[in-house]
Amino acid sequence: MAVPKRKTSKARRDKRRSSVWKLETPGIVECPNCGAYHLPHRACKACGMYNGRQVINVDAE
Repeated sequence: MAVPKRKTSKARRDKRRSSVWKLETPGIVECPNCGAYHLPHRACKACGMYNGRQVINVDAE
């Protein structure tokens, strides 16, 4: 069975773990119809358009 020959220091351990928790920011695109920002490949919550057609009925307030 493999056993470590030396104790891993706290600094070395923490350096290894430092970049694990970081997440990438999701890409945000602008709606070509109304200009609101939304996630790609999803219907716009502001106007209800997706891929050039109305998919969600949004009541104007």
